[in-house]
Amino acid sequence: MALANTTAEQTRRGTGARRAVLSSFLGSTIEYYDFALYATASSLVFGPVFFASLSPLVATVASYATLAAGFVARPVGGLVFGHFGDRLGRKRMLVVSMTAMGAASALIGVIPAVPTWGATLLVLLRVVQGVAIGGEWGGAALLSAEHAPEHRRGLAASFTMAGSPTGTVLGAVALALAGLLPVHQFLSWGWRIPFLFSAVLLAVGLFVRTKVAESPVFREAAPQAERRRPPFIEVLRRPRAVIVVFLSCLAGFAIQAMFATYGVTYSAGHGLTRSAALLAFAISQALAIPGTLGAAWLSDRYGRRPIMLAGLAGMVVLTYPVFLMLGSGRFALVLTALVLALALCQGVAFGPVAAFISEQFPTHVRYTGVSLGYQTASVVGAGFTPLVVAALAANTHGSTTALMVYLVGLCLGSGLVIALCTKETKDVALS
Repeated sequence: MALANTTAEQTRRGTGARRAVLSSFLGSTIEYYDFALYATASSLVFGPVFFASLSPLVATVASYATLAAGFVARPVGGLVFGHFGDRLGRKRMLVVSMTAMGAASALIGVIPAVPTWGATLLVLLRVVQGVAIGGEWGGAALLSAEHAPEHRRGLAASFTMAGSPTGTVLGAVALALAGLLPVHQFLSWGWRIPFLFSAVLLAVGLFVRTKVAESPVFREAAPQAERRRPPFIEVLRRPRAVIVVFLSCLAGFAIQAMFATYGVTYSAGHGLTRSAALLAFAISQALAIPGTLGAAWLSDRYGRRPIMLAGLAGMVVLTYPVFLMLGSGRFALVLTALVLALALCQGVAFGPVAAFISEQFPTHVRYTGVSLGYQTASVVGAGFTPLVVAALAANTHGSTTALMVYLVGLCLGSGLVIALCTKETKDVALS
């Protein structure tokens, strides 16, 4: 009887873990579909649509500024959702975050192309997106990590990371298909269709998410939660872990942002069509999915640190040839460049990240700590990189030297923090 009960319990836990992983993957996919769709549209659409009265360069910078607004809002979402996620549970907050993200994205698709208040609505909805994804990522990563057995935690949590390239692929493909329309139709109404499709994805995601059980690690720690200080206060009393997470993730975000925005625009301006550049980006993101999962699987065997360092070192070595290929005007070379940067280097560097940063915090502040460190890194590494890149490109008359120095410097900085300021955590018990 005892054996039967044990077997039934193991089966129940296994089913719960699989549902948690699926929910986190789908949630992250939907969130990043919306978020990445906006990022790509900011480089191709929003400038001429909402900032048409400005010069092309200034319109591009203004469009990237709205992109940055969403990233600035992400730590706010991390703090708000993290506080309630550490007090009330991971699952409840994830339902709210997904609903907010899907609704904001669908509404972007119906904003009138009016330069003044249309642009204002765009910024407001972008901020809602930022708050939502700031709360989504940390909860999704924890739901998978806290359900998973220790020896598979890296792989289980990495499905949250894999949702990012999956959602980006969907967003890039959707916008690329819309981009096949004549330019005036694409800019007038074609770009709106991928945003409106968010409502369909939202319905699917919410259906799956409501079937998931709360994290068993959280349930175990919940009785003591009300007796503790607010999670934000506890995290700030010992900020080292947040700072380490922030610096460790900085370069990975910068790689993603640079090639998702400037890389696509740069390729399209050097002999490649807009649709071809988006297709190359979509393929690279599709290949990043097995790259991310494979790196996480290796981290369960060999540790988080060596795998993350390998990805960052690869980007340092490959930065110069990647930029050369981006400006070649040849589809095969541009595709190779994006695969090397995003599927190989960024995928490997970020594959173990969800498990790595979950292992830096105790349960009662984990949602808050993970979200604060990760989302703050997203502000600096991803939110402002397009602005920095646009400014550097404008002031160097098209030279990419300053851009390469910027990227290599961030990779070296993140690598040094991981190597010198962290310990291996793959065998740490989350409970």
